[in-house]
Amino acid sequence: MISAILILSFLIFFHELGHFLMARLVGVKVEVFSIGFGKKLLCKKFGNTNWCISAVPLGGYVQMKGQDDTTPTLKSNDPDSYTAKSPWERILILLGGPGFNFLLAFLIYLFIAFSGWTKLAPVIGKTIPNTPAVKVFKPGDKILEINGIKIRAWDEIPSIIQKSSDLNVVIKRGNKILTVHIKPKIEIMKNIFNEKVKRKILGIVPSGDVVKVHYGFLEAFKIAWDKFVYDTTLIVKGVQKLITGAVGLNTISGPIGIVDVTAKVADYGWQPLLLLAALLSVNLGVLNLLPIPALDGGHIMFNLYEAIFKEEISEEIMIKLTIGGWVILGSLMIVGIFNDLHRLIGG
Repeated sequence: MISAILILSFLIFFHELGHFLMARLVGVKVEVFSIGFGKKLLCKKFGNTNWCISAVPLGGYVQMKGQDDTTPTLKSNDPDSYTAKSPWERILILLGGPGFNFLLAFLIYLFIAFSGWTKLAPVIGKTIPNTPAVKVFKPGDKILEINGIKIRAWDEIPSIIQKSSDLNVVIKRGNKILTVHIKPKIEIMKNIFNEKVKRKILGIVPSGDVVKVHYGFLEAFKIAWDKFVYDTTLIVKGVQKLITGAVGLNTISGPIGIVDVTAKVADYGWQPLLLLAALLSVNLGVLNLLPIPALDGGHIMFNLYEAIFKEEISEEIMIKLTIGGWVILGSLMIVGIFNDLHRLIGG
């Protein structure tokens, strides 16, 4: 519970810090920087900003001069006001939050790549019956190289298999180094979204042994970037499939589920916990860019309209869209909490 609250609070702090720094960059006064919603429990003023911790730790906000989500038509013409800035300057402020979430995730991956990434070792635990691996591999074989590419961890193997029809695999079996030839088998499998896809397989299962992989300076940046792009793409596809109905609302998780998963992951050590924090940070960044009023993406949409058409969206439409946005977010929160309780109870 404590680890989950600390991680969520830190992710929210970093998100709001992005908004804060971009606001100050374009000369907007930030009146309140709060971690959490509701009653303010602790506040300290530094410069022109009240830095606060509030009672409900499931979010946070920066209160800029002339901007208020609860009163979207509120305006101020003072030069240090949010509403006095150009649409492009406001968009920069709005992009600051999600942008900092993406930056945080990349920095976490980079830190782990520099410190040594704990991964599954490329050691075969067993072979699956009726697959090509049965005649070629034995439990305990360590994969050293595939088609001339050196293998350091198990997660490097699948992508190579998908790209090739013939594999020359160098393995260590006992004290012997052997080279074996194998052709992958195409099978219909279900992906992470429960969709049927064709995939090449060998029929090998990892032993469960782990290895710490250390990367060079430039390689660490590439590994961190690739991991960031993979996670971002995965989450964007997930949102897209949720919108189109390819995956159901029962896949949505709420704050209870996040706390539960975080508590379980914390038992495995600091590195899995950091990886989860990075994934949650990417998730927070992507979701905040959705064009839903009350989210950063919704405000970006309003400002793009103003920048393109040289006029503000009407107050009536803005109010209706903002209310609609809160209804959508509230409904998704209720669905997420229901799903969390359903899973915890054992449904």
